[in-house]
Formats: sequence, C-alpha cells, structure tokens
Amino acid sequence: MDRGQVVVAGQPLNDLAAGLGHSPFYVYDRAALGARMSELRGWFPQVAIHYAMKANPMPDVVRFLGSLADGVDVASLGELRSALDAGVDPQHISFAGPGKGADELWAAVEAGVLINVESEQELNTVAAVAIEQQAPARVALRVNPDFELKSSGLRMGGGAKPFGVDFEVAPQVLARMAALRSHGLEFEGLHIFAGSQSLNAEHVAEALTASYELAVRLAPHAPAPLKVLNLGGGLGVAYFPGERHLDLAPISSAMAQIVERARTDFPGAEVVLELGRYLVAEAGLFVTRVVDRKQSRGQIFLVTDGGLNHFLAASGNFGQVVRKNYPVTTCAARVDATDSEPQVWQRELEQVTVVGPLCTPLDILADRMWLPKADVGDWVVVFQAGAYGLTASPQQFLSRLHCIEIFK
Repeated sequence: MDRGQVVVAGQPLNDLAAGLGHSPFYVYDRAALGARMSELRGWFPQVAIHYAMKANPMPDVVRFLGSLADGVDVASLGELRSALDAGVDPQHISFAGPGKGADELWAAVEAGVLINVESEQELNTVAAVAIEQQAPARVALRVNPDFELKSSGLRMGGGAKPFGVDFEVAPQVLARMAALRSHGLEFEGLHIFAGSQSLNAEHVAEALTASYELAVRLAPHAPAPLKVLNLGGGLGVAYFPGERHLDLAPISSAMAQIVERARTDFPGAEVVLELGRYLVAEAGLFVTRVVDRKQSRGQIFLVTDGGLNHFLAASGNFGQVVRKNYPVTTCAARVDATDSEPQVWQRELEQVTVVGPLCTPLDILADRMWLPKADVGDWVVVFQAGAYGLTASPQQFLSRLHCIEIFK
C-alpha cells in the first residue's frame, strides 16, 4: 500500500484503472510470476517445472510462463491451441484430462505433443489416429494411485476417480501400449497426480515419495524406459485466515532424494513437478468498483460492479464446503497526492459485506469483514486472484458487464 493505494507492478491502482477506463478487471504481475519461478528453481534445481495452464490460460500469462517453465500442461483443445499460439514448443507440451474427444486427440498427435492417456478406450483411439495420420503418437500413462494426498483441497487420486487408470490395472494397459507400438505409439512415461492445494508440507512430500515408489513398481511393465515421470504437484496457496504459507523445505528434501534415486532407477528420465495455482495465484488481483452503499437492518453492504460471474471462487462457490473470505481490501478512488500527512491515508475500519450486482444471495465477495471505509466510486480489491478466476466463472450469468484481464 502507498498513500492508501494498492500498488500493482509499481503502479498505483488509480493510475492503472484510469488508463483502462473499465471495471471490473483482473491484473497479473509479471514480476511476481518471475519471482515465484525463481523461488521454485532455488528449491528444486534438478526438477523440471511445468505450468498447468488451466489455472490461468490468459495468453500473456501462458506466453510468459511458457518461456520460463520447462513445459506446459494443457487439458483441452482450446488450451492446446493457446499454448501453441503462445509459442510453446510442442515437444514441451503434455495433454491430460479425461474425456478427450477424437478431434482433440487428432490435434494432439498432429502437433506432436505428449498425450497422458487416461483409459484403454482413449489408448485405442490414439492408436487409430496414429495409423490414420501415419505419424507417431507420443504417449504417457496417467495412473490413479492407490493412495491420496492427505489434507488436500482437491483429491485427484485414491479411491474411485475419473482420472487415469487404476494402479491395479495399469500393468495390463502398459502391456496394451507395448502391443500397439507397431501402430505408431511411442511410450514416454508416467503421470501420477495424487491431489492438489495442500498446505501440509509433510503430506505433500509423503505423496510425492509414494508416487515415485508406485512408478518404480510399474516400470518393469512399461514397454520402454521412462523418459518422463510427472509426479503432479499438490503445493497449496494460503487463502484464508489462520492458514500459513507452505514450507517448501521438506518438499525440496523429498524431491532431492527422488531425483537422486531416479538417476539409478530411470537413467536420463526427466522428473516433473506440475504446478498451476502455486505459480499464479498470488500474482493476480481482482478489482471491482463500488456502485452502491446501503444498509439493511444495521448491516452495511457495498455493492460492486463485479461479482461471482467474474470470480466464482472468491464467492465461495468453487469447491468450498464452508464459505471463507479471500483476502480483501478497499481502496479510495480519489487521493490528494499533495497531502503528505500520514493520517490522511488512514481510513476508519467498518464491518461490511461486499456483494456483486447479481440477483442471487450467493453473490458475496466478502462477508462481514472489517475493511477501510469505502464510498461509491471506490475500489474493492481481492488478492490471491491469479488462479481459477475469470475462466472458472460463469461469465454469461445474467448477461452482466464483461470483465477484462491485463498483464503488467
């Protein structure tokens, strides 16, 4: 904060907003993205870092992180096209997700990206595409492990899951891959993703180690030596009161041991951490303007021009069981830059509920939070907004004002 203003990429929010002439908007800070990648390089110097672009597919973000990361992971034909348009080398793109359509698999084989196969049916379709194109199809097997990432916000493995093939049947699918090598399939490795959004470093380290052990057990069944071992990620972001930032030290230690073991178990193989939210969440802000200030039976409401249709996750309707407030502040739209008295920049706090413009009680951005007093025309700023923001929201709901994204 500077003189009551949020500063974004070295620029006061009011100056940034004036140049846009539009709200609501997201802003993503390239310096913050670069700093996060540098931090990860320091903790995981011998691990390939991939960006899972579903977290934030804005083209400028993909282009920037694509130039810094060792690979980009996509989950749809649209994301594949965006990654290619951003200049990402197809050799460094992997395609995961259940239910890939025939057109998606055709495009993936044609582009030469690595396909993380999620079922026997998908495997057969890839083989048919490779035959029809008379081109090689790069494949890896995504495995649903027989364990899960404890204390994770999203459990991607363990139990019955739509993702990958169950560990118990993975050997027979690998045998099927071997049988299809004559059809143009080129086996490259394994993809094992136990879960995501965990703030318990010991649990993340434990899951990564267990994933590696699973790969060791499956390797004798593989049709070729592993070139890549994608262990997923699981690194969480602290959003809510009482949560602490993830301690990377235990995870770094576990990954160092994994890399050392892989030199013997899988010579020449690339060990991958696939990260999305952890790379981009803290680099983004969601900014919306107060359009009304009202009271209802003693409770103050700030009504804004942006709501859950622009940022569903902040409303609590994107996986939260009990709604919690994201980090939020308010910011004065009018600041007298000539007044240097500190008290000018200190506004009294008041308890308010920030709501969007939609006619639903679910449209809440902040519920009974103590925030600096704000009037009509002022800004509400939601932090930790760089991941699962605009594209994870129902933008067409009620046909309201559209939202824009900028990259600074």
